[in-house]
Amino acid sequence: MDGNGRWAQLRGEPRPEGHRAGAAAVRKIVREARRRGIQALTLFAFSEQNWQRPDFEVNALMSLLLQFLVDERKELLENQIALRAIGRLERLPREVREKLDELARETAPGARMTLTLALSYGGREELVDVFRAMAEEVAAGRLAPEEIDEALVDARLPSVAVGQVDLLIRTGAEQRISNFLLWGAAYAELYFSSKLWPDFEEGDLVAALDHYKTRDRRFGRVADSRPMKTEVAKRGTE
Repeated sequence: MDGNGRWAQLRGEPRPEGHRAGAAAVRKIVREARRRGIQALTLFAFSEQNWQRPDFEVNALMSLLLQFLVDERKELLENQIALRAIGRLERLPREVREKLDELARETAPGARMTLTLALSYGGREELVDVFRAMAEEVAAGRLAPEEIDEALVDARLPSVAVGQVDLLIRTGAEQRISNFLLWGAAYAELYFSSKLWPDFEEGDLVAALDHYKTRDRRFGRVADSRPMKTEVAKRGTE
């Protein structure tokens, strides 16, 4: 969800105002995703590298996140949306962690969609944390090296708990994935929007989904050529 700060600067406003406008865009997109039957939506809300931003901006983001969690509780429950978070959550303020845990417990039963917030998250960091935990298990004799395969990594990565990434959308006119969901997005379809995140609306999500429908997802396999052979054979009999 890139472009909040630039959105504010273009209007001569402080960067936190852009994040506030970005939160409003989150509400619209989550509602549209739920309405269209999307089962899992993951939003990159705060990266591990974002801690390096000025304190006033980080504090504003944490306050905005806490307010979002409070304000959206009713809508999440009414729309059967389960909330979860991934990342190095121990770095978040205590009150934010407590509210995340509370909402995760409340919204899990009967959920028809999962909304994941990536907070203090990085794709490389996630892989390092999982591989380090595996190395410790190997050293302790609880895991054999030959047991480590793609299926085990899938099972251990928090970001993959909702499945592999089908479609990854990047806003803000940047064409990179910026350390987001590196393992799960291995075969994701990529969609880049020139819009800054606060300007990304329901119709933009629909456009991304429509574009996704046109993609031929082969996962490294060769496309089926049988229809072509059938047509060639038909022409030969004419």
